[in-house]
Amino acid sequence: MTDTPVLDIRDLTVGVPGRDLVRGVDLTLSAGERVGLVGESGSGKSLLSLAVMRLNPPPTRITSGSIRLAGRDHVTATEKELRQARGAAVAMVYQDPLTSLNPVRTVGRQIVEAVRAHADVSRAAARRRAVDLLGEVGIPDPAVRVDAYPHEFSGGMRQRVVIAMALAAEPAVLIADEPTTALDVTTQARILALLDRIADEHGTAVLFITHDLAVAAGFCRRVEVMRRGRIVESAPTDEVFAHPRHPYTRGLLDALCTLDVDPARPLAVLDDIEEDPR
Repeated sequence: MTDTPVLDIRDLTVGVPGRDLVRGVDLTLSAGERVGLVGESGSGKSLLSLAVMRLNPPPTRITSGSIRLAGRDHVTATEKELRQARGAAVAMVYQDPLTSLNPVRTVGRQIVEAVRAHADVSRAAARRRAVDLLGEVGIPDPAVRVDAYPHEFSGGMRQRVVIAMALAAEPAVLIADEPTTALDVTTQARILALLDRIADEHGTAVLFITHDLAVAAGFCRRVEVMRRGRIVESAPTDEVFAHPRHPYTRGLLDALCTLDVDPARPLAVLDDIEEDPR
């Protein structure tokens, strides 16, 4: 892993007319790094990830700040440049694979489309690449399953297909937005192991978005804690869990239920935590 950032976000603000929703975010990822972006629902995690992809739905838009992706300015990029960057420089895995896959097309055909969008190869070569990708992400008998439809896969296998599509052009950055939330814990562990291997073998930087602190603790090397559109704490994972500095981070950890929790102890109320003064 190198120290040169493949993703460098500086003072990024995203908002709608009259209101900022993501405020002054700084975040960097180096090759092979696993960074967790944690916080409650509505804290701005997905909005930030969509800004990196330059896919913010109107009326939201980037109002200030910079995003440099593989050294290039991503905020001022043209639509043609963005089409080339999406998939090749940065790719995204969403929470529900059913919304990411076309139900009336085979998974192989969808991966072939992703391959040919970024490489000048024949359809036959792209199909071979699709079979290789399915095998790499752990799909059994990929030469046969490449002609299967999404509904013929389990939830965990569909998520593997989506990851294969995301890897089609070997992106430098992979954004995983709650990729294991809808999966059972056994399948979740397998997907996390797959993402871990991808980061090691390909040097892919992974931005892992989750509200599950236990998952972040097991997968991420560094954690960014987000609240109300701001990054309120950034530190190595062990440090965040052992010595949280921000009251909101402590509140999140206090809200976790453990087997030895005292049922009489009042739960943490996060709304009582003061706003970050920055």
